[in-house]
Amino acid sequence: MSNAANVSTRRRITLLDGGMGRLLEQLGAPFRLPEWSALALIEAPEFVTRAHQIYADSGAQVLTTNSFGLVPHMLGEERFSRQGRGLASLAGRLARQVADGVGGGLRPAPVRVAGSLPPLFESYRPEKFNPARADEILEPLVAGLAPWIDFWLIETQSSTVEALTALRAVRRVSALPVYVAYTLKDEAGRTGPAELRSGEPVAAAVAATLAAGAAGILFNCSQPEVMGEAIVAARRTIDASPTPGVELGVYANAFMPEPPSDEPYAGISRIRDDLDPANYLQWIRRWIALGATLVGGCCGIGPEHIAAIRDAGNDLFIAR
Repeated sequence: MSNAANVSTRRRITLLDGGMGRLLEQLGAPFRLPEWSALALIEAPEFVTRAHQIYADSGAQVLTTNSFGLVPHMLGEERFSRQGRGLASLAGRLARQVADGVGGGLRPAPVRVAGSLPPLFESYRPEKFNPARADEILEPLVAGLAPWIDFWLIETQSSTVEALTALRAVRRVSALPVYVAYTLKDEAGRTGPAELRSGEPVAAAVAATLAAGAAGILFNCSQPEVMGEAIVAARRTIDASPTPGVELGVYANAFMPEPPSDEPYAGISRIRDDLDPANYLQWIRRWIALGATLVGGCCGIGPEHIAAIRDAGNDLFIAR
């Protein structure tokens, strides 16, 4: 048993899936910017089903809906207005069908579906958040996804204002648990306390998110090196909170460090060579030892990484 596992508090660990966009591209699905993973949903949804099935076969206990690209700045305003709700419903239904068919119901724990609500304007750009339009964009996404999912995953949030706006919108129409995943400052050579991309300290963001009623706090779409400090700060805040049973999760990306850009979606980010499945598993061990209860991967982390985590099995206290 690993040293990381020895210091773990033996919490039950849930295995999330990995990134969708690059897997779709590898499968030969229609793929281009700015639509990203949404293009397959529009033109060839059978590839989305295949991607979900691959993650399920790799051991993922949660399948995340392919709804990250269903926002106006990626689809275009006219197509979002006309198709946004229908595409969200399709994304939910495809994930639900795969989850319900996994193992013929023979797994000890069922595969759940997380309804992904993405940044509404641009990833990593908290200054772009426009509260005047947020509800207009959220309403069709929430309505389309709601019938198919087990919980909400408001992900890649750069500030508490954008995350809590989405949480309130969900709460108006859905009683399902809400999980919030924040993305962190992760520039090359970064040191010091963990911060959201808005500059908010992680502990303050976690406290505000718990007060708003979140059932889980996660960190995603940032480099592995900055995740540990965030987990420590979040674990401390969660443990001091009167709210019982709050989950803590992490799913990093595999991007090379990049300077901020004023050109959204100028190109597809390069992937690091040192985050192969074996090396990524070592990060997973550290995060679990620090108190994470949900682990998986974001951009550039694929089914082979998820399978490596699954295969670590009882060493990571994953219920199999």
